[in-house]
Amino acid sequence: MKQVVIIAPQFPPNNFAATHRSRYFAMHLAKFGWQPTVLTIDPSYYEEKPDNELAALLPAGLDIIRTKAMSIRPFRLFGDLSLRAFYWHYQALVRLIRSRTVDLIYIPVPPNYSVLLGYLMNRRFGVPYAIDYIDPIADPWPGSEKIFSRAWITYLVCCWLEPLALRRASFLTAVAPGYYAGALKRNPWFDPKRCFGLPYGAEKEDFAYLDKYPRKPYLFDPSDGNFHIVYAGAMLPKAFSTLEALFAAVVLIRKDNPGFAQKLRFHFIGTGSRPADPESYNILPYALRYGLEGIVTEHAARLPFIDVLNHLKHSSAVLVMGSSEPHYTPSKVFQAVLSRKPVLGLLHSQSTAISILRESNSGTVVAFNQNRPAGQCVQEIAQAIYQTVNLGSNLEKVNWEAFSAYSAESMTKQLAGIFDSMLKNKDERKEI
Repeated sequence: MKQVVIIAPQFPPNNFAATHRSRYFAMHLAKFGWQPTVLTIDPSYYEEKPDNELAALLPAGLDIIRTKAMSIRPFRLFGDLSLRAFYWHYQALVRLIRSRTVDLIYIPVPPNYSVLLGYLMNRRFGVPYAIDYIDPIADPWPGSEKIFSRAWITYLVCCWLEPLALRRASFLTAVAPGYYAGALKRNPWFDPKRCFGLPYGAEKEDFAYLDKYPRKPYLFDPSDGNFHIVYAGAMLPKAFSTLEALFAAVVLIRKDNPGFAQKLRFHFIGTGSRPADPESYNILPYALRYGLEGIVTEHAARLPFIDVLNHLKHSSAVLVMGSSEPHYTPSKVFQAVLSRKPVLGLLHSQSTAISILRESNSGTVVAFNQNRPAGQCVQEIAQAIYQTVNLGSNLEKVNWEAFSAYSAESMTKQLAGIFDSMLKNKDERKEI
């Protein structure tokens, strides 16, 4: 069986659905001829409290190497896990490569600095590596335009880091082609035939764990007669226009049908600007501006991943809200469908999440784009809310056969096929 090392500085990952991509791959790769070893750090070096229950979701016998990292005590020099763990991860990789055959190193980003480990191991030992763009490395982000700010300095470092990392990378994967489009534009010498779009996957065993260990939700009472719509996960900077369109639609509903609006409850979970700060509200100021304080609540701090899934499971419907960026594909769409509740999707027309929801018949979608932004879709969003309420249970309506194509196991099978083909091409090039 071929050996792959997955570098994931925090493992099991935190509650953001996107970061569970490495866990899903580690769970299923062995079924397709690749034995994974996960290189991570000891939880005592995390900044946030580790979610110990997540360990129950890992397959028995998974090979996990945990290293030291630079401590954040007595003072925090920097917080990036891949940077704090870099020295110890480097030493662990050297020992690993010297003690056994390593066929491939797979590096999900962010955090970004781990890609240097792939570059260095390839240069020193010839071990091939690949990068998975969960988020782009060097695309500008909010705040990076402010000269001499921390975000600006980080952006400059990433602009240096990306071409260096790509120079020796065997291939790239990403949750959608738009995630590496910027990298190809900045580095036109990189062969696009070595880039592969690989969507997030849905892991049904996560919800099966809740069936085995049921618990009540604690942010709302699902039996109070109201219709509880839950959005769980980070609030992206370029998604606030979508949020405002949603709130404008609720205001419209309240004006036209106050009795219906009185039963609506929108819950935003883990949407704060600072993950551990329960008062770092991103949503509440907008709710107050639209006069929706009786309808909208925000739990700004992150919840443990299992608790997030539990609130989705006990919701009346799940909200999936997209960004104005065409490439953005929300990972939370998979948890939304697996919750077996109707999904209300407000998404950019180029988001791959639209086809996932429509093919699986999982709910109602409102699509927007730069020519017809979310703010022009208020009436359509209001109608989508009515439809979502009227859908009721989604259990009988979902096309599970279509949705199975997006399972974590199916995605991992595709990844293993990419691994195989790239190593085969590498061996053929050697023979030539």
